[in-house]
Amino acid sequence: MRKLYGYWRSSASYRIRIALALKGLAYETVAVDLRSGQHRQDPYLEHNPQGLVPLLEDGERRISQSMAILEYLEERYPHPPLLPADLLQRARVRSLCALIACEIHPLNNLRVLQHLRTDCGWEEDAVERWYRHWIREGFALLERELRACAGRYCVGDRITMADVFLVPQVYNARRFCCPLDPFPTILRIDRACQEHMAFAQAHPDRQPDAPGALPG
Repeated sequence: MRKLYGYWRSSASYRIRIALALKGLAYETVAVDLRSGQHRQDPYLEHNPQGLVPLLEDGERRISQSMAILEYLEERYPHPPLLPADLLQRARVRSLCALIACEIHPLNNLRVLQHLRTDCGWEEDAVERWYRHWIREGFALLERELRACAGRYCVGDRITMADVFLVPQVYNARRFCCPLDPFPTILRIDRACQEHMAFAQAHPDRQPDAPGALPG
C-alpha cells in the first residue's frame, strides 16, 4: 500500500495528492504536523532524514521532494500522462514547475515565515507584506509565461504537472489575501482545474488532518 506522509496545508504535499488522484492511485495518508515540529523529530526522521514533507512510500521505495515524486509517478505509472509527448512542450511544463517550485514557493514556505517571525522579530503585518511581494513578483513572471503557452490549462488543453504545481500556489496566495486580479490567465486556469474531481479530492480542507475536514 502506498503511503503519503504530508501536512494538509503543505503546498508540496498538495501537489502529490493531486497527481495521485489524477492517476487514480490509492494511498494511505500519514499526517505529519509541521506546526508542532513533528517533521524534525523521530520517528519521521527515520523515514525521511531531510525532515521535510511530502514523502511517498510505494512498497519498499521511498521518495522525497515533490518534483522527484512527480517524476517517479510519471515514469512508473505513465497513464494518464502528466507530461506532453512533444519534447518542447515537456520542457515548457518543467520550466513552469521550476518557476513555481524554485522561484516562488521557497521564499514563502513555512520555514521562511517562521524565521521572519521568530528569529527576525517581524510583526505579522510585515510578514504578510513579504509574502504578497513575492507572490506578486512570481505571478507576474508566471502570467507572462502562461500567455504564450496556455490553452484550457497551463500548456495546451490537457492537464500537466504545471497545473499540479499551479493550483496549490494559487490556494496559498488566496490564504494570504494576495491581490490576484492582475493575473487573469492564472485565475482562468485555476478555475478550469477546480472543475476536475482530482483537484477537489486533493484540496487541503478535505484532508483527514485538516481542522474540521470537509467530507471527502
